[in-house]
Amino acid sequence: MKKFTRRDILKATVPSSLAMMAIPTIIPSTAFGANDRLRVAVIGINGRGKDHISGFMKQDNVEVATLCDVDNVVLKAGAKAFEEKYSKKVNTETDLRKVYEDKSIDAVSIATPNHWHALAAIWACQADKDVYVEKPACHNIFEGRKLVEAASKYNRIVQHGVQLRSSVAIQEAIKHLRDGLIGKVYMARGTVYKWRPDIGDLGKSPVPEGLNWDLWQGPAQAREFSKNYVHYNWHWFWEYGNGDVGNQGIHETDLCMWGLDVGLPETITAAGGKYLWNDCKETPEVLSTTYNYPKQGKVIQMEVRPWMTNKEDGVEVGNIFYGDKGYMVINGYNDYKTFLGKERTPGPARKEGGDHYKNFIDAVRAKDKSLLNGPVETAHLASSIAHLGNISYRLGRTLHFDPNKETFVGDKEANAMLSRKYRAPYVVPDKV
Repeated sequence: MKKFTRRDILKATVPSSLAMMAIPTIIPSTAFGANDRLRVAVIGINGRGKDHISGFMKQDNVEVATLCDVDNVVLKAGAKAFEEKYSKKVNTETDLRKVYEDKSIDAVSIATPNHWHALAAIWACQADKDVYVEKPACHNIFEGRKLVEAASKYNRIVQHGVQLRSSVAIQEAIKHLRDGLIGKVYMARGTVYKWRPDIGDLGKSPVPEGLNWDLWQGPAQAREFSKNYVHYNWHWFWEYGNGDVGNQGIHETDLCMWGLDVGLPETITAAGGKYLWNDCKETPEVLSTTYNYPKQGKVIQMEVRPWMTNKEDGVEVGNIFYGDKGYMVINGYNDYKTFLGKERTPGPARKEGGDHYKNFIDAVRAKDKSLLNGPVETAHLASSIAHLGNISYRLGRTLHFDPNKETFVGDKEANAMLSRKYRAPYVVPDKV
């Protein structure tokens, strides 16, 4: 198998439409003293935030200095677990705005519900913090573009939490696609087959003790509290989440676009619905979406299924790329295989992960955005393509999109869904 240099791999990690800068030398962590230790705050610690904490605490000369969560019960439990595991105290805050006022915090890691991601990241940029933000980077297309503008205006390092971008195996797989291993790559397919059960309908109930419900809702329109929202099933309600194509599916939309080397599509078609459970979810259980690129002669297919299903060449969550000389199967975040020719002869394959948190820290230390494997531009694109599919599904028709203007062509109803009505003071502004 061909060996790839660091420069080969880094060239493959960003679409060719994003200019590559010279790769600077990373200063080794041993060169830094205590005064150069990076202090990170993790915002949202109940789900993915737990992985953020452990991921950053593993880095050399980095400390998680503050934990922030709007649920004080979760916050206290998280702080206790942190102190027991790491034998050190950690600061706690319930309001992220107080975290941003702390000049000693160098970077923030955002693992809140989706509807908070972009605003929390924009506020962090404005407060001169570097940002690691969970997927999707935005709840809608408008705020994704605003996040890109904020990162540029305030010259901040913003990493998207799609860890497969730092996988050694996946970087090598993308290099193979660029080099023509499977020929002309014309189609990418993303699969999201997750076990998603009936959530019932728990109705409305009093806000639990310790939860700041107003702050939890943030930019969303106010609703009465329901146990169906907190702490995970908010994914299935449009005010807070984006369904599974905008949840797990962001990894796959990101990889589809990366592998095909494309931006946003011109034509979007979606179909699906709720076929299994008579519960209170608003988002579809099953969703099939097609994104067409007629000028490039390429197409993306995304398939979301919630329950019993076959695998596709062993893949439940992953991607398949199709070329005129073969196809590539990517299973999860760090495993690829190739099959070449009419006989599907096994070709190059590899299974090896990476450290997405380390990649972020390296970029922060070097103050160099070009080192990021998951830069903010790709965060906006990967999130936006999922939003386009959801808009097509919700309107029930094929949509035509101008990827340069990031608007629908002559479609006021669809364009109204590019953003949302924000609830003061939690507003993503036109000018960041």
